[in-house]
Amino acid sequence: MSTPAIAPRVLDPACGSRMMWFDRAHPDAIFGDLRSETLTITDRSHGRVDGTRTLNVCPDMQMDFRALPFEADTFRLVAFDPPHLLRAGPRSWLAAKYGKLGKDWREDLKQGFSECFRVLHPDGVLVFKWNETQVKLSEVLALTPHQPLFGNTSGRKAGTHWLVFMKPHVHERPQ
Repeated sequence: MSTPAIAPRVLDPACGSRMMWFDRAHPDAIFGDLRSETLTITDRSHGRVDGTRTLNVCPDMQMDFRALPFEADTFRLVAFDPPHLLRAGPRSWLAAKYGKLGKDWREDLKQGFSECFRVLHPDGVLVFKWNETQVKLSEVLALTPHQPLFGNTSGRKAGTHWLVFMKPHVHERPQ
């Protein structure tokens, strides 16, 4: 008698190169991204002889965080780390690593939040990561009706924020 497969409980719908993960192959997570590519970018900051760095974006599934291919109430945890750069060169290491926002970035992020909350199980947790070097966190939080429970910043100069949300019960209304 075979044991039924346990469905993954965690979704990272904009995983990029999975750089924030300690276990980049965690069996309880589905790693998704719109991109699936290997990029070699000129970047002399790491002292390689040829002056390049390589980045692998290899999701388990290609997906668009604005239209997630999952049923509602599926995941216990969603890790949402969308692109956060407005300006970056076409061969920029930062653009390759973090992705670049499109011209309709406000609508894209609004849809992304909506989809992340849709696929969260009731009482599920959304961990949101944002670097406000080019777009202030307050502008991004205005795109979702949900309020974070708590979070932190990694320092004034870094500008990276980690926020934790919990999906409200159906009878609760977002603030």
